[in-house]
Amino acid sequence: MISILKDAWTIASKDLSNEIKTKQTIGMMVIFSSLVVLIFSFAFDPTNNMVKAVIPGLVWLITVFSGILGLNRSFLSEHENDTLTGLRSAPIDPSSIYLGKVLANFILVTAVQLVSIPVLFLLFDYRFFGKVSWFILVVIIGTLGFIIVGTFLAALSANAKNSEMLLPVLLLPLLSPLLIAGVQATRIILENEMIADAASWIRLMAAYDLLFLAACFFLFEFIMEGS
Repeated sequence: MISILKDAWTIASKDLSNEIKTKQTIGMMVIFSSLVVLIFSFAFDPTNNMVKAVIPGLVWLITVFSGILGLNRSFLSEHENDTLTGLRSAPIDPSSIYLGKVLANFILVTAVQLVSIPVLFLLFDYRFFGKVSWFILVVIIGTLGFIIVGTFLAALSANAKNSEMLLPVLLLPLLSPLLIAGVQATRIILENEMIADAASWIRLMAAYDLLFLAACFFLFEFIMEGS
């Protein structure tokens, strides 16, 4: 298991170093998420208290839709450069490729969230009354679940002709339980309600992450054999 984690970190480091050089994927993600926030800030009156009820949903909207851009590129770039063949023929466990991609995608999406979520709160003049630590925990658990499922489906759809369109079609229905739990937990925490009310949603998100991580980890080898 240690060797798998080391190989996964090596693959993640490769992807992140390439992204630092080109800045193509993260640039698109930041621009898209900022554009979504800007459009909603003009579409709604930030001084309206009812509008602030949509903030929990917007947190996950910008996370998912900007993240899909990065997920699409994570395996398409490997096909374009024909490096996926080299990864498959390398003396490493195929699961390490999956874990490496998950780690790299998670870091990229988190970097975008560090920019987009504060901008969202700023443009909507949203006063944060909840506990920051709990909010960060919910965002991390929800984002991780999104990346776990999204990375697996990105690999599955990478060989399709219309992979950019296929990935959202496959991904969004599977994300429904996670997004519902994420929005509810985020709302409870932002409104500074009882943390116990959010605990059940957080447990659901954690169970979702563990279930799909185990399933995707063991099934990824079959995806690599068929690609």
